[in-house]
Amino acid sequence: MPATYEPIATTTLGSAASTITFSSIGSGYTDLRLVLNGSLTASLQLNLRFNNISTTTYSITNLNGDGATASSSRGTNQTEMNFNYGFLATSAQPILATADIFSYAGSTNKTTLFTFQQDRNGSGFVERNVGLWRSTSAITRLDIITSTSTLAAGFTATLYGILKA
Repeated sequence: MPATYEPIATTTLGSAASTITFSSIGSGYTDLRLVLNGSLTASLQLNLRFNNISTTTYSITNLNGDGATASSSRGTNQTEMNFNYGFLATSAQPILATADIFSYAGSTNKTTLFTFQQDRNGSGFVERNVGLWRSTSAITRLDIITSTSTLAAGFTATLYGILKA
């Protein structure tokens, strides 16, 4: 990562889990980057929630494709934001996902850019989402939540603070 990226915390799961939490996030950065890497135990959606707030204040716009088809969708008044809104990820195949959270400590609504990609045994799948959390509160906690199943042991999540982005 460039010198402006500072690792805040990393979690590597010792056993399967349905949630990873980063809490007590300080306000000393301009933006945040979350990087997820690992396998899933079953098909699922990966979701992100801020400050443990699950009210319908999240929206998402999605674009995805697998080399054969492409689609887009939109969700409003959601209880969380989705890394992979369009399709459930398949199990036992590694994923790489990122979330760039802009002006997370500012007093405006929070915008997030998501990337999600998975090999799917050679067929491939990519997804790009933009999310909005309609809150002016500073983000001090991030929860990565699965929809129905768990993240596999060895799954890694790293949170970076971006200085002077």
